[in-house]
Amino acid sequence: MPSGVKWLLVLSVLMNMGFYALIPYLTLHVTGSYGWTLAMAGLMLGVRQFSQQGIAFIGGMVADRFGYKLTMILGIFARATGFSAFAFCTETWQFFAAAILSGLGGSLFEPAMAACYSILAPQDIRKEVFAMRSVLNNISMVGSQLIGTALAMFDFYWLSLFAGAAYYVCILFVMIGIPPIEAGNRSGKVTEGIHLVFRDRAFLMFCAIMIGYYYIYMQIFLAIPKYVEDVLDSKTAVGIVLATVSVMVILFQMKITKLLAGQTQHFTLIGFGTLLMSIGMFLFSFSNTLWMIMIDVCIFSLGTMISNPYLVDMVPRFAPREHIGAYFGFSGYSIAIGGSIGTVLGGWMYDQGQVLHMSWLPWGFCLLIGMIVAWAMYRMERSAKVSAVAKVM
Repeated sequence: MPSGVKWLLVLSVLMNMGFYALIPYLTLHVTGSYGWTLAMAGLMLGVRQFSQQGIAFIGGMVADRFGYKLTMILGIFARATGFSAFAFCTETWQFFAAAILSGLGGSLFEPAMAACYSILAPQDIRKEVFAMRSVLNNISMVGSQLIGTALAMFDFYWLSLFAGAAYYVCILFVMIGIPPIEAGNRSGKVTEGIHLVFRDRAFLMFCAIMIGYYYIYMQIFLAIPKYVEDVLDSKTAVGIVLATVSVMVILFQMKITKLLAGQTQHFTLIGFGTLLMSIGMFLFSFSNTLWMIMIDVCIFSLGTMISNPYLVDMVPRFAPREHIGAYFGFSGYSIAIGGSIGTVLGGWMYDQGQVLHMSWLPWGFCLLIGMIVAWAMYRMERSAKVSAVAKVM
């Protein structure tokens, strides 16, 4: 593994530590200390998310034009400043301004960082690199909860400064460890990536299908915790279930990636993993004990471990070298749209299931989406093979 990739993995760990230590407790801070409604807190987080994913396409094109390392530094600086600013916010507009600034930072550094991973990691180990990143991200998420809980109990002021400091340290690490990578787009036109992406029908179809994947994945933050608390009447059980997902990834992600290393049907594997995720969720319809629910989330986790490395690796396979940032930026719309629909429609489905005494309704809908994604990915696999044969002939 090249040294630049190792530095990128360190950056991923630090960024996750800062992000997941702060964001869960930001909602508790504004609702508890300033009397915000949960809806207002949700609006602030939604604005932060949109300012990141909604503009990431532009951030990716900027990285392609002006350089990936420089764009990462600027984006990380904006995120660090936004997170640190939460410590000094007292007015509503100040919290929203800090949220927007931190989101804009993400719109710059995320596509640039993803492009650096793809450029610096040799293609023959790229899936393993993305799998390792997934493992380290889950480890850092677990650690961030311990740090976040300790600092939040002491004072949110110090928690906010810790989160900002983690990103400021990342700037130093980028300057030291990431080699200069020339801008891929040398045409002088920042908008060239827009025309290229919108002419790539296969990539647009892939991003559209992935909306379904992120709809299912988002339920781990919404419907699953709600279901566990409703059925078991225990917040501790919610923590155990969510920790099970992280532990599964930490223990088995690399093994599963190595087991599937020789497989060439990448689209099909993404679809199969998504289908497994939806099956694990559908089994909630019949689960009313902690052990049964833990088995269900283990199946869900297995699906994510199959899909995720191939999902991330597919973007650079579509993208020309000079516009890889734009492609990664545009793929963020799958997360933004799928995540938004997942929180709104997923929550509505869950509520309707309770009202109609059809507890299987939200899980059955997830299974239907999983089947559609699996079928669509299989169709893409067949289309890709037909195109490859046509080019040879």
